Amino acid sequence: MPIQFVRLSTCSRICKKTVEREGEQETKLFDEFMCQCKTSGGSLQKSIADARTKIPELESAIEASSGKKSQLETDLANHKADKAGAQRAIAEATALRNKEGASFKKESAEDKAEIATMVKSVASLEGGLAGSFLQTNTATDLHHMVQNVDMDDSDRQAVLSFLSGAQGASAPGTQVVVGILKTMKEEMSKGLGEARELEKNAEGTFASLMGAKKMEVKAATRMTEEKLQRVGQLAMEIETMKHELADSKECLADDTKMIAHLTKSCATKEGEVKKSRAIRQEELVALADTVKILNDDDALDLFKKTLPGSSSFLQIQVSAHEVRNRALRALRSSRRPRVELDFISLALRGKKVGFDGVIKMVGELANTLKAEQAEDDKKKVYCAAEFDKSDDKKKELQRTISDSKSAIGKAKEDVASLAEALGKLAAGIKALDASVGEATKMRKEEHAEHSALMANDGTAKEVLGFAKNRLQKFYNPKLYKPPAQRELTDMERATQAAGGSVEAASFVQVQAHHSQPRQESGGVIAMIDILIADLDKEMTEAEVTEKDSQADYEQAMKDAQAKRATDSKALAESESEKADLEASLEELTAAKKSAGKELKATNSYIMALHSDCDWLLQYFDVRKEARSSELDSLTKARDVLNGADFSFLQVGSIRAHHFLGM
Repeated sequence: MPIQFVRLSTCSRICKKTVEREGEQETKLFDEFMCQCKTSGGSLQKSIADARTKIPELESAIEASSGKKSQLETDLANHKADKAGAQRAIAEATALRNKEGASFKKESAEDKAEIATMVKSVASLEGGLAGSFLQTNTATDLHHMVQNVDMDDSDRQAVLSFLSGAQGASAPGTQVVVGILKTMKEEMSKGLGEARELEKNAEGTFASLMGAKKMEVKAATRMTEEKLQRVGQLAMEIETMKHELADSKECLADDTKMIAHLTKSCATKEGEVKKSRAIRQEELVALADTVKILNDDDALDLFKKTLPGSSSFLQIQVSAHEVRNRALRALRSSRRPRVELDFISLALRGKKVGFDGVIKMVGELANTLKAEQAEDDKKKVYCAAEFDKSDDKKKELQRTISDSKSAIGKAKEDVASLAEALGKLAAGIKALDASVGEATKMRKEEHAEHSALMANDGTAKEVLGFAKNRLQKFYNPKLYKPPAQRELTDMERATQAAGGSVEAASFVQVQAHHSQPRQESGGVIAMIDILIADLDKEMTEAEVTEKDSQADYEQAMKDAQAKRATDSKALAESESEKADLEASLEELTAAKKSAGKELKATNSYIMALHSDCDWLLQYFDVRKEARSSELDSLTKARDVLNGADFSFLQVGSIRAHHFLGM
């Protein structure tokens, strides 16, 4: 057309392009939102699937580890029992070996003494000292030995008869006695050698047994330590898996809620976008119809005829001053003051800066606003992530501290219980030692009383026997037992010098007394026999009582020794267990203290995050909206400066306004 004007359809075209641009922008945002829905939903679905797979695996692992722990605890009890049995066997074998060794030493010493006595006796008898030998201590020792040693009765009677100085045809000669003593010496020497061999074999057997039992104790101790360590590791693994199981269940519940909310939000947004698209499509159809109507030639001719000056009101003739004013009005629509906007406004009012310079300033400010928004978006994501991570760490540390408190309380109770048990064991051992000392003292006193009784009764018997023998010499010489050979008196030596016999003189004297027996002699001798019988009975009863008391004492000592060994072992084990518990308590206390320090640091970090992020998160939407308004104002101002006329509809006459319905 030759005239330079813009048809009314230009407005409709601009509106149509605006609507289409808004639709494209909305479609882009919707596609990004749905992409986020799919991405987040996929991540949540994967997290839920992983949790549902992981939870049964953790439950199975906890059950399996608990079974292993129970089996290890059973094995541990068996190892402790084996160790206790081996230690008990060592104690019993040691006690028995000590007793056997002491018995061997005693018997060996007695045998050696008896052999030495026989050697001296043989040497004296073979040296022709038979007469003086009977007056020596060696003869007394030999007499005592022959009475107590195990030998043939006829040999015993022969030696005793010889030692008593018996005379006559039936009395044994020196050679006979020497032969008996030599035979006894050979048998005793042989027996002593056999006893030594048996003792040597017993010592070897005891050493082998001790070696084997000590190896058992060592092996049981090693296995106990290993399995104690494994039980501790399994206990820690089980607790860790239990916490992990609880966390997995909690995460599964949170993810399930989140995906339900996300699905609902995405569905709602999809419905809103569909509705908005339908409305926009209707708007585009209306605008297209409007463009078609206004572009019709008949309508244009009608407008020329009915609207005078219509050719001018549609002609856009805008001055630079008007453009600046429009740009300023667009900038004033910003919701918040900004120094950069003030500089741009000053540039527009001053008219010193061309449109290109102002457009450049507007572009730079727009880029600044976009960069600020991008920085806010980045910081918002960072703050949210840091809050989540810090809260998770805080919960974990709080749970660790709570678990440590429970474990510390349990450990303190166990230590207190063990300390009480240790006190009771130590007191029991002390009381047992006191009882053993008291029993030993009492046994010694009883033995001393027994020895004194036996000595006194023996002496009394000897006195009574001597008295009886003296009466027998007077009243019944046939039953008289002459004393051992003694040194002759002067009278006896004179008798021998005159050719007489001491024994004959004595015999004559006895016969002379016997020729005048008295009836009272039988009563006195009978009374002496009764007294001797009473003494024998008392000594026999005392021997039985002493033997029973000694047996009871030895059994009591054996039981006390076994109990002390058991209590000492229990005390050592309890002390070791208490030391382990105290070490564990120190570790738990240190772990709790460390977790407390870390929790304090985490709380400080969370406070710092609040200080840094709360304002941004609280005013993020407001700042974003304000910044969006500023960008919109800048865009309009830039478009005005570039030649766009958003308010061209206000440039015509009032009739144009009425025609467009504005």
